[in-house]
Amino acid sequence: MTRPYHSPRRAQDAADTRRDILRAATELFSANGYARVTVAEIAKLAKVAPQTVYSSAGSKSEILHRIVSESIDRTDAASVTEAIRQTDDLAGAVAVLAKGTRLGNESEQQVVEVLFAAFPVHEDGAALWEHSTRAYKQALREVALHLRDKGLLALDAERAADVLWFCFGFGAWRTLVKDSGWSWDDAEEWLARQAVAALGR
Repeated sequence: MTRPYHSPRRAQDAADTRRDILRAATELFSANGYARVTVAEIAKLAKVAPQTVYSSAGSKSEILHRIVSESIDRTDAASVTEAIRQTDDLAGAVAVLAKGTRLGNESEQQVVEVLFAAFPVHEDGAALWEHSTRAYKQALREVALHLRDKGLLALDAERAADVLWFCFGFGAWRTLVKDSGWSWDDAEEWLARQAVAALGR
């Protein structure tokens, strides 16, 4: 029997190529909009052949899904949720959540902009939205359950999870910071106050 050949160098080169393609695609999608970007343009910016884009990262739609997936992987929802579980009061829990979601949205704002530009024109915008928000909404649902278990809510947990999405989802941060020109600090403080007022007894 022959052993399969494995080259760490080749694997690293392939990973670097895919990273360059995803970075180029993110930059182009953000600057020009998803619909107006072609695979040829992604290839040119990444300094690879168009066929390499397809073989390394897939179609344009698949590239966008990869960008979203890697963005989700970079967020630290688990540690934020765990820190919230250590709190005993509503204001403290919401402050931790406001900080955590702020940092995630701030660090990934380019990807968020890509998403908002892509939703209306993507081949399956509903599936893209579900893929983009599933883990985020689930983390907020877990926070709502923690607050319910602590007896801190004036609402049922499902309604509270909706309020948390309204206050700390993509749209809230984007509306205040991008559309209205607020600083991230001001947005964090204001959104936290609104959430406490909406959720508390």
